Amino acid sequence: MQKSIEVEYWVVDQDGALADPGELTEYSAFVEEEFVYPLLEVKTPPCETYSALRSTFVELLDELLLKADELDKMLVPLGTPLNSESIEVRPSERSRIQKRVLGDNFAYAKHCAGTHLHFEKRNVTDQLNVLASLDPALCLLNSSPYFQGERVANSARAYIYRKKCYEYFPLHGQLWDYVNTVGQWERQLDRLFDSFKRASMNEGVEENDIDASFSPQDIVWTPVRLRDEMPTVEWRAPDTSLPSQILRLAEEIGTIMEQLHHAEVRIEGATGNVTEERITIPEFDAVLDYVEEAIHDGRESSELSAYLERMGFDVREYEPLTQKIDGHEYVSLDEAREIRLRYGRRLRRDVDDLTRS
Repeated sequence: MQKSIEVEYWVVDQDGALADPGELTEYSAFVEEEFVYPLLEVKTPPCETYSALRSTFVELLDELLLKADELDKMLVPLGTPLNSESIEVRPSERSRIQKRVLGDNFAYAKHCAGTHLHFEKRNVTDQLNVLASLDPALCLLNSSPYFQGERVANSARAYIYRKKCYEYFPLHGQLWDYVNTVGQWERQLDRLFDSFKRASMNEGVEENDIDASFSPQDIVWTPVRLRDEMPTVEWRAPDTSLPSQILRLAEEIGTIMEQLHHAEVRIEGATGNVTEERITIPEFDAVLDYVEEAIHDGRESSELSAYLERMGFDVREYEPLTQKIDGHEYVSLDEAREIRLRYGRRLRRDVDDLTRS
């Protein structure tokens, strides 16, 4: 099964201030600008094996960090910038329309950096449902509890993205219920595209401009998405984090995705369990309860950790960065810059360790 990784990192200067990536996004086709200036995205090509994915990801990051050193910049693996001055959006028609429709809530998205894992489409209905049931595993990469200096949740990114940015358009940004068929999923996309178009036109956006910037396939920013590229099912629940942690999660999620080829998928109860013959996922309401724990309490929730262990994760092997950063109700701008520098150096050491091993 082919799989790939997309991960977003903040770019900072030598003082820890957020910075434009500049030439960092020019040297490789696998490094791209994001919709806000101080963020870039690293994208691996599709890889058939985990070992190929690992080596490709590490090599890309190592080259990128060497280039960053030349430019006196650093990459930072935090789900939010903790606290910052104003973050500017790169001009685009797509962002302009989102701002018109979402209003001031669109600003929350400017503070979010995440990890996206792609898996080749196979048993698509089962893939969609199982990935939805694994949404609580986002806690394994929680990497910032702060939004604009205030402590808001164990995963500030997941909280502000789902609860605030898409507060008035929940189906556009929050987890969807299980589906019986792919057709059911696609019909939901069509309905949401129509509703977004109506909302945009009510805000004075021309229909032609909407159709030029959006389609039913890219109208949602949900934790699980169907993508035409490769084509894949995309799991985009967790924060950005250290590469070693992302790779661990990619391998464990990938193992479950591989099991779908020969295991029965059953929806039952509230506990969940993965065996060689069967993948039992909880009723959706139970999953939502686990998701709330993942966002607010993180891995510290014993009930959540037990669920993830039953689903095949070695929870004790993860070290969410939130646990190291947390402890204050407020982080100042100066403190945020220092923490960003600290974790920029941590990212460099992590890549060095992966390169040596």
